[in-house]
Amino acid sequence: METIIKTLEFELLSIGEYKIRVYTLVIILLISVLTKTILWFIKKALFRKNKNKKLDVGSAYALYQIIKYIMWVIAFAFMLETIGIKVTVLIAGSAALLVGVGLGLQQTFNDVISGIILLSERSIKIDDILEIDGDIVKIQDIGLRTSKALNTDDISIIIPNSLITTNKVINWSHQSARTRFRIDVGVSYNSDVDLVIKILEESAQSHPDVSHMASVEARLVNFGNSSIDFQVLFFSKNIFRINKVKSDIRIIINKKFAENKITIPYPQMDLHLKSNHTELLKKNKS
Repeated sequence: METIIKTLEFELLSIGEYKIRVYTLVIILLISVLTKTILWFIKKALFRKNKNKKLDVGSAYALYQIIKYIMWVIAFAFMLETIGIKVTVLIAGSAALLVGVGLGLQQTFNDVISGIILLSERSIKIDDILEIDGDIVKIQDIGLRTSKALNTDDISIIIPNSLITTNKVINWSHQSARTRFRIDVGVSYNSDVDLVIKILEESAQSHPDVSHMASVEARLVNFGNSSIDFQVLFFSKNIFRINKVKSDIRIIINKKFAENKITIPYPQMDLHLKSNHTELLKKNKS
């Protein structure tokens, strides 16, 4: 017993009045293990499948991240107290230093505050499909400073949190699991309008990723310079790969147009010459 006590009392490092002994490291290790254990139980409790399903995956993740950061801050404060460093004195003594660091790391703090806002507000969650600066991405992880996302080319993108909170961001999956999309197409003026509308609706309805078939709708939207312009609207749950869905539907439309001899015209421009200009051209040629 005395050997164990002597081992725990053994001084490893001494800096002024601060002395680090073996038992200090043991306590720090216990605090770390205890914190990880508590977080593990909290994570299991939040992410386990329950019948009520009061929290979805995104909300549970956001809540867990906030709890995790708070727990580790408290644990770190206990570790400093174990070493002999008074946290209150440390904060008061380093106030001026923190101001200087804050000015130098202003953007970093902005990202951190934005991360706290994202995690607490929960307007953006894991697996949400966002449109940021024209890019479609799926959120994979929301961190304290940055978030990780995957674009449609399966490339991971690291996004500063301030970019999400300060810029205009479209959340395609915020309201519901399905979203309405549209495809524009123009046909020649001698085409049968009713037949074109029928083909557009049938083409969209034939795709497996199109949901709510009754909601598929084709419209005549404009009389263009070279074509009659149509639009087909449909709902789909495959938001992240919607460009592939649109491409497939366009291929079906093009095939059906060819079968029914409906043409998509090239841009045309009619040039009218007045009679006096025509006579002037003839004189110049002669």
